[in-house]
Amino acid sequence: MTEAFLHYLWQFQYFDKKDLATSDGEALSIRTPGFYNTHAGPDFSQAKLTIGALEWVGSVEIHVKASEWTQHKHQQDQAYDTVVLHVVWKNDKDILRSDGTRIPTLELQHRVEEKLLLNYTKLVQQSAPIPCADSLHQVSSILKLSSLERALTQRLETKASSILATFKKNNNDWEETVYQVLGRNFGFKVNSDAFQQLTEAIPYKTILKHADKLHQVEALLFGMAGLLDASKEEYIILLRKEYALLSTKYSLAKKSLSKSQWRFLRLRPANFPTLRLAQFASLLSQHKHLFSQLIACESIQELRQLLSVTQSSYWQQHYQIGKSSKKVIPSLGEEALTNIIINTVAPLLAAYSIHKDETLWMDRAVEFLSKLPAENNAITREWASLQWKASSAFDSQGLIELKNNFCAKRLCLSCSIGANLVRSL
Repeated sequence: MTEAFLHYLWQFQYFDKKDLATSDGEALSIRTPGFYNTHAGPDFSQAKLTIGALEWVGSVEIHVKASEWTQHKHQQDQAYDTVVLHVVWKNDKDILRSDGTRIPTLELQHRVEEKLLLNYTKLVQQSAPIPCADSLHQVSSILKLSSLERALTQRLETKASSILATFKKNNNDWEETVYQVLGRNFGFKVNSDAFQQLTEAIPYKTILKHADKLHQVEALLFGMAGLLDASKEEYIILLRKEYALLSTKYSLAKKSLSKSQWRFLRLRPANFPTLRLAQFASLLSQHKHLFSQLIACESIQELRQLLSVTQSSYWQQHYQIGKSSKKVIPSLGEEALTNIIINTVAPLLAAYSIHKDETLWMDRAVEFLSKLPAENNAITREWASLQWKASSAFDSQGLIELKNNFCAKRLCLSCSIGANLVRSL
């Protein structure tokens, strides 16, 4: 037995309510079970109950055993004084509030269908990466869509929360925040941490002071990245001289990275951090108020135009310093642009929407994802093998969230699909 299963039973009222009574023998009637609480405090709030002759409005706390109340030290937390009903699988101990009054308790172990418990146990104990793989064909398309919408919303809110934390750290400066978040995305997973460290080491205001001269922006980024090799090429000599001056002017040298922090191995040349840095530098040089411009974009086309920049002439001929290419190196490709919109722009819009408490930008984030092509990765291919193929980034982001934060954690009862299957299998 798990607390998650008991939450499920209470939320959907999947138990026998005939002659319902508390452990003290008082008649119990449940008008509304309340709202599930995802924050600190009792599990459900604003429940409406009738116990004996009295009507109660308050919180409901759920445990496998009643004694867990004292184990969790709820008796020392005044937030739990609002609890009007303690719902447990086994009532092994009388529980008192902080003022000494007894909390009415409902025991469920003899009120639940054995089949329901067996279905739940069978589902969460599946060895397959996706527990409902064998039963997914039974799920309606409407239920799948509902699950995707919920998962996508959760994914956007989680990413937005991270961005808002960065925003707070940056003293509520959106431009600085976008510079850092976008920079991390230019690392494209493998070098994302190094990119983040780099953007945190060079303040965006410093970049802005030199944005009208691309070679100075490159000097700052490549110098601080520790990637200005001892090449005798004229352009690299220029960057080293500029960096020497700028790092002294802004006291940056102590925060610089080392070349060993950047990964080149097993990467296609188009993903080399040197080329991504050059493209990032070009974007910073061409657009001095990225946050304002990104927020103003109302279409995918506008976003692509804004983000489609061409790196400097040197980096059109080099993937790495001192190693020229036989062909002209293109700017950011369609796949990279799509990646940036999915992983930076959409979460940024969600964060701004939460910050402003307005739905416009959250709706726009969802709209953008619905118009972008689906991602092709191990997770989306795994779902496709189960006949659930993503047709847009909306779908693929939802499926990634379902796999990583529901299936992998066996939170089947928090997923509409799993909750439905437990009831219907």
